[in-house]
Amino acid sequence: MNQASVHRLTAAMGHKKSSKQFFDLRLAANLGLVQRLFHQLYPKETESNHFQKLMVLLPKLFQSRPDELKIQDLNRLESGNWYQSEKMVGMQLYVEHFNKDLKGLQSKIPYLKDLGINLLHLMPITPRPTGENDGGYAVNKYHGVAKQYGSSKDLLNLTQELRKQDMFLMLDFVVNHTSDEFTWAKKARAGDKKYQDYYYTYADDTVPKAFEKSLPEVFPETSPGNFTYDPEMKRWVMTVFNNYQWDLNYSNPEVFLEMLTNLIKMVNQGVDIVRFDALAFLWKKMGTISQNLPEAHTLISLFRMCLQIIAPGAIFLAEAIVAPKEIVKYFGQESTKGNECEIAYNASLMALLWNSIATKKTLLLYKSLTNVPQKPNDCTWINYIRCHDDIGLGYDDGFIREIGWNPQLHRKFLLDYYCQRLDWSPATGLLFMYNPKTGDGRITGSATSLLGLEKGLAKKDKVLIQEAVSKMILLYGIVLAYGGIPLIYGGDEIGTLNDYSFLEETDKKDDNRWVNRPKQNWDMVANLNDKKLPQSQIFNAVQKLIAIRKKHSVFADDNNLVIHHTGNDHIFAFERTSEREGLLVLCNFDEKEQVVQSRWISKLGYFTKGEPKNLVSNKKVPLKSGLLRLDPYQLMWLMKG
Repeated sequence: MNQASVHRLTAAMGHKKSSKQFFDLRLAANLGLVQRLFHQLYPKETESNHFQKLMVLLPKLFQSRPDELKIQDLNRLESGNWYQSEKMVGMQLYVEHFNKDLKGLQSKIPYLKDLGINLLHLMPITPRPTGENDGGYAVNKYHGVAKQYGSSKDLLNLTQELRKQDMFLMLDFVVNHTSDEFTWAKKARAGDKKYQDYYYTYADDTVPKAFEKSLPEVFPETSPGNFTYDPEMKRWVMTVFNNYQWDLNYSNPEVFLEMLTNLIKMVNQGVDIVRFDALAFLWKKMGTISQNLPEAHTLISLFRMCLQIIAPGAIFLAEAIVAPKEIVKYFGQESTKGNECEIAYNASLMALLWNSIATKKTLLLYKSLTNVPQKPNDCTWINYIRCHDDIGLGYDDGFIREIGWNPQLHRKFLLDYYCQRLDWSPATGLLFMYNPKTGDGRITGSATSLLGLEKGLAKKDKVLIQEAVSKMILLYGIVLAYGGIPLIYGGDEIGTLNDYSFLEETDKKDDNRWVNRPKQNWDMVANLNDKKLPQSQIFNAVQKLIAIRKKHSVFADDNNLVIHHTGNDHIFAFERTSEREGLLVLCNFDEKEQVVQSRWISKLGYFTKGEPKNLVSNKKVPLKSGLLRLDPYQLMWLMKG
C-alpha cells in the first residue's frame, strides 16, 4: 500500500464514528423506498416480520464491511460516477485460461496495464460441481474460491493489488439459481420443507405442466423443458437453465434476506462491479414467459438500494440479453429510475455490428439504434463485440420488415453466413442451440474466426487475412468510441482463433460455446514485436486506440452521443461531443472504397480549421471534389477541438 493510501486509511480509522453516521444517513434517506419495494414484493401482514429482519440485517452487514472498503465507498461517493470515465477499459477472461490461477493472473497485471486495461471481469471462480457446471454458473458457494483458482487469501491479495494499481474488479453474482449441490439444495433433497421452499418444488407435475404452457426453452437441445424430477427428493424442481441448476424462489422473503447476505460477503472481498447474472429470470409467474416481469425489476431495485446503503462504492451490471426496449428498463423506471442497475450490456449494438459485417450494410444498425430509448444520465453501457457466450439474433422483426427484409429469411442468412453454410463466406463459426421447430439458432466462434482470419491463415490468403484484421480494428474502434465502458474479450487483443479442444472433453463437448473460450497464447504475446503478424497488428491497433481514448474527455459517457445519417448505406457515423472537444467516428462496413458527402461534416465544424486529423492513422484527412473517401473496412476518428 502506498504512503497516500496509508494516510487515508489511518485518518479514516480514526473516524469510524463518521463512517457509521454516513451509513445512518444513507439508511434514513433510502428507507422509504426500501420499505415500499419490499412490501410490493411481500405485501402480506405476516411479512412485516421479515422487514424487521431486514432492518436488523442492514447494520450488521455494514459492520462486516472492511474499513479500507468503507473508506473507498466514501471516496467514490465524493468523486462521482467513476464508471462513466473515459479511463475505463475492461477485459473479460477465464482465470484458468488466462494464466492458470489467481496468482498467475496477478503476475500478468503489467501486461494488462501495458494494453490499457483497468477493469477485469473474471468468469466464475466460486466452487462448482465437478463435470458439467455451465462454466461455473452452477454455484456451490457464493463467497469462496474453487481450489483450481487458489484460495480466498489469493483473491484478497489480488483485489488489494488491483486497488494499488487503480484497477477495478467485476465478479458474477449468480442470483437466479444455485447448483443442486448447494447447501440449501442438499437440505431440500433430505426432506427439509424450509429449504424446499427456497426453490420451486412440487410433489407432482401438475403445476410444472401448467408453467410449461408459457415458458420458453433456454437450451432446447441439451436441456429441454423447465422442470426436472429429483428422485431423491421425490419432487419436481424448476430448472430453467440446466437440470443441475435449481431456480431460487424469490417469492419467499427468506431467500431474499439470505441472498443479500451472500451478496455483501462477496463484495466485501473487494469487488467493485457485481455482474447480476440472469436477472431477467428472477421472478416466476404462471401464464407468462417469466422473463422481464415487473416484480423482477422491483427485486433488483431492492437489492441495489440495500447495496447502496451498505457498500455504495460497489455497483450493478445487468446481465440481461434482451430487446433494447427491455434492457433500458434495467436502469430503472419512474420512481426507481436510476435506482436499479448502473450498467447494462449493450447486447443490441453487439448483435447489430455482426449483422452489418455479414450484410455490409448499416440499415438495420441505424433503424435499431435510433429507436433505443434514452438511458438515465447516471447509467452507462458495456460495449463489446464478443464474450464467453453465443451471439443471439434478437433483432426487432418490425425493424427488419421496415428496411424491406424478411425476418425469418434474414436470420437464416446470418446463421448460414457465420456457421459455414455458405462457401463464399469467410466466417468459421458454429451453430448453437438450433431449434428446427422455429428455425431459431445462435452463433458461436471467436471474433477473428468469425471475421475470416482462421480461413485466411488456412488458405494463406493475404487479402482475406488483411480484411479480417481491418474488420477487427473497425469493430473495436466502434466499441472503444461508443458511449460506455468498452470490454475486450480476453484473447481478442491478439486475434485468438477458435479453440476446438473442447471436443475432446466429456463435460464440454456438447456445448460449443467453448470454441470461443480459448487459452491465452503467451507464446504469441512474446512475438508481438513481429509487426508483420496479423495478431501483432491487432494488438498494436487496439493498444493505440485505448491510449487515445484515455487522453480525451470526450469519450466519457455524459449521454453525449449523436448518430448521424450519411446517405451511404455502407457507412456508420456517430459523434461524441463535449464543451471542448468533438469526435466524429466514421466506419466503412464494405469491402470496397466508399465515399460520403462532406457538406454535413463541414456543418458540424470538422473542416472549418483546415483538414481534420484521423486519430487512428494520425494523418490529416483530405477532401476530393467535396467527398470524403473511406478505404474498405476503414475506421476514422476525426477530432475537432
